[in-house]
Amino acid sequence: MNNTPIDSNFYAVIPAGGVGSRLWPLSRVDSPKFLLDFTGSGRSLLRETFDRVAHLVPTQRILVVTGDHHAEAVAHQLPKLAEGNLIAEPSPRESTAAIALAAAIMVNQNPDAIIGSFAADHVIRNEVAFAAAVAEAVRLAASGKVATIGIKPTSPSSAYGYIRVGDAISEVSPQVASFAAEAFVEKPALAIAQGYLDTGNHLWNAGMFVLKASLLLEILGETQPELASGVAAIAASWNTEDREDVLARVWPTLHKIAIDYSLAEPAAAKGLVAVVSAELDWTDVGDFASMSTLHPSDELTHVGPATVVGLESTGVVVSNGKKVIAVSGLTDVVIVETEDALLVTTKAQAQSVKAIVAELDRRGIRDVL
Repeated sequence: MNNTPIDSNFYAVIPAGGVGSRLWPLSRVDSPKFLLDFTGSGRSLLRETFDRVAHLVPTQRILVVTGDHHAEAVAHQLPKLAEGNLIAEPSPRESTAAIALAAAIMVNQNPDAIIGSFAADHVIRNEVAFAAAVAEAVRLAASGKVATIGIKPTSPSSAYGYIRVGDAISEVSPQVASFAAEAFVEKPALAIAQGYLDTGNHLWNAGMFVLKASLLLEILGETQPELASGVAAIAASWNTEDREDVLARVWPTLHKIAIDYSLAEPAAAKGLVAVVSAELDWTDVGDFASMSTLHPSDELTHVGPATVVGLESTGVVVSNGKKVIAVSGLTDVVIVETEDALLVTTKAQAQSVKAIVAELDRRGIRDVL
């Protein structure tokens, strides 16, 4: 798959966490989205991610970080994951803690380790461009940069963060090139996102970061010193009989913070970040609007074995049940049926499904969460 040699110090880290509440009622606490098949490939999003990076590095250099609750299911789905390369978190502490712990463990084994973080819930269909983008990111990381992979926007979106690009660094191919990253921008209003698309100087932030493990820990030592010292203490005990005790004691004290805030934004402010622009045919399966793009159609699309009849309607219907579902005269509808729950919303309101989950939890209706 990849014709460009990648540095032998490179390790891939796959954070597999979160419930994916915007994809309720498909994604649940016990069966989060990364363990589910959203593409119809017969593989979960996690398995697709693992297979994708396994084309780039030996499986012995792939680590997966997930919650204790899902460790058994992850191990079952990834039989080729090397023994000892599954890191189980006692509780969710956001992406910084997960990636930093993997980095601290790796740097103790290999001081020159370069790590790349690749979310378990992304769909990438252009794997040739992905391989080239990762190779360029690793090259930049070896030179001391914090490298990230940015996606060329195909439409204005307020669902994604953006990266403002600066001067060009290199051009790998017509699909892959690297630039200085000037700033990270939070999810903008739709009109602002349209302006980004028109000017062409912003990329979608896919949350993929590649850098030396030692540099990650150095930056966190400045921005999140207590977190950095905490993961260092856990990593120091990793191959000892004290691991479980230290993990149980230190892990709950680690600050919950996304890596965009702890690493990306401070590093960009120092001019340390380079962004690899790539056309990956990429989808962050974050809600039902993004899921519908995996099955593009000008008509009503249905996923699953149910019989669906649509008349003058557009949108997506997902059902594993036996009911006949009829939809008439509705635009961009989202209907999701499971054995114990039914969701009816629109693509425009797809991000609000998380609020429904919160309301169910507030009302004590937790048996469907």
